[in-house]
Amino acid sequence: MGRTTALGLCSLALAGAVSLAAAPPTQEQATAEAQVRALEQEWVNAEIHKDAAALRRVLDEKFIATVGAGRPFDREAFIRAVASGTDTDVTQTLSDATVVVDRDTAVVIGTDTLRGVSKGTPYSHAYRYTATYIRRDGRWVALAEHMVRVLEAK
Repeated sequence: MGRTTALGLCSLALAGAVSLAAAPPTQEQATAEAQVRALEQEWVNAEIHKDAAALRRVLDEKFIATVGAGRPFDREAFIRAVASGTDTDVTQTLSDATVVVDRDTAVVIGTDTLRGVSKGTPYSHAYRYTATYIRRDGRWVALAEHMVRVLEAK
């Protein structure tokens, strides 16, 4: 096959992929996306209020989380870490979220900005996160999360 033919086929394939990606979501996908976004906010509220019971509702039994290159946390270790936090006046703002839903799986990539006071010193940290959700027994739950702190430009 000639180089021009190969480039033409690649261009057609790429154009097809772009048009598929740009297709509007179905009603079912839009509903699932809205449910996942609502669950993310429920998760944020549970963390802010250190609500272990709410976290257990949001996080799947098989949940696993990592921050940066750190050691993974299972669900109970994650809940203990959140519930034992001593920071005060904590807020979390989710932004920049892209949600991809494929049947009973959803992946969210976004930014989580945490603000609070630790040992009397105010802080503001931004993290890029990837969270994976699954629909189990008819409801969405978080299966995994990975967060990486965004370093501020100097």
